[in-house]
Amino acid sequence: MKIRYPAVAVVFALVAGCSNGQAVSRAGTGAVDATVRISASGQKVRPDQGVTVTASGGTLQAVTGAIGRFSADRTSWKTTWALKPGSAYKVTATAKNAKGKVSTVSSTFRTERAPRTVGIASVTPAAGEKVGVGMPVIVDFTGPVADRANVEKALEVTSGKGDEGAWSWISDRRVVYRTRKYWHPHQKIAFTAHLTGVRAAKDTYGVRDVTRSFTIGASNVTVANARTHYMTVDHDGTVKRFKISTGAGTTADTITTNGIHLTREKRPVVTMTATCKKGSPGCDYYEGERVELAVRITVGGEYVHKSVGEYYYLGRQNASHGCVRTSPAGARYFYDISQRGDIVDVTHTTRRFADEPYADDWKFWTRSWAQWLAGSALHGSSPA
Repeated sequence: MKIRYPAVAVVFALVAGCSNGQAVSRAGTGAVDATVRISASGQKVRPDQGVTVTASGGTLQAVTGAIGRFSADRTSWKTTWALKPGSAYKVTATAKNAKGKVSTVSSTFRTERAPRTVGIASVTPAAGEKVGVGMPVIVDFTGPVADRANVEKALEVTSGKGDEGAWSWISDRRVVYRTRKYWHPHQKIAFTAHLTGVRAAKDTYGVRDVTRSFTIGASNVTVANARTHYMTVDHDGTVKRFKISTGAGTTADTITTNGIHLTREKRPVVTMTATCKKGSPGCDYYEGERVELAVRITVGGEYVHKSVGEYYYLGRQNASHGCVRTSPAGARYFYDISQRGDIVDVTHTTRRFADEPYADDWKFWTRSWAQWLAGSALHGSSPA
């Protein structure tokens, strides 16, 4: 989306001293070689359009009053982010002409107030949290975002190790940042939403920036193979192998979902009840079953956990109600190293995790990189 600047600009002839938004000329001073153009003036400047300063017949030496960047040849300068709605600004530009003459001019203006506002309702991960290498940045807004490209450009993620990533819109209130490959472990990540003054919809602007930082912890990548009945756990390069039993498949909901999952939470004890209707065909109904060392991987109720007895199935046969069961030793090891955002890749089952109906499932790694970019307002065609 191209940002259009106001058609009317204030033009300043550069002379020694400082002007108050008017062209200045004094008899006997001689011709002025440099001219500065400042795009913002008056009382109703749109905050999302920012300010542009250009110089002809010379180069810009400094611009104050807002945060911005010079062009490579220093003949122009532009604000980096949008301006705060309903605020007064004074932008001062200093330039030097070809003969070395330095002059300064200023423009004062006020941005329009925001008729309606939009903000950030939540950011995941939490501030200061240590997470796994698959963890996305999930941003939820307080209202619908129509101008997605505007908002997406204002969202900044900085990786200490330079990991590549992109945003993808899940809905008009949620956008998610995922890396192309898993994060490098043991690094700091900073997220900033430069939302102040950004036009998110008609007559709707952001009024506050939001900053979060978190840490990528150890690299925990687990592959649970429903065919071999083993899972391999790669913890920062140390690989351990444990016997498992996945979903028996007597009904559709007892097939463990296939694909890349993310760990969501862990609890020492979880009480579980069957999702199938008691007495229905193929339903092995249970209620109030206490399961230990449970690490959740889906909204629908799949966990990696310690097997409740029936250890003879581990490494031999799929007999669970849909979870990944493992041995006491395997469950303890997996539970102790688990952090939100670890990778659990379940393979060789017939029920796709990508097809699950729960809107809040973290299915972000079930998409290819090309599919992910297609959901970006800047890199592809964002979904409605």
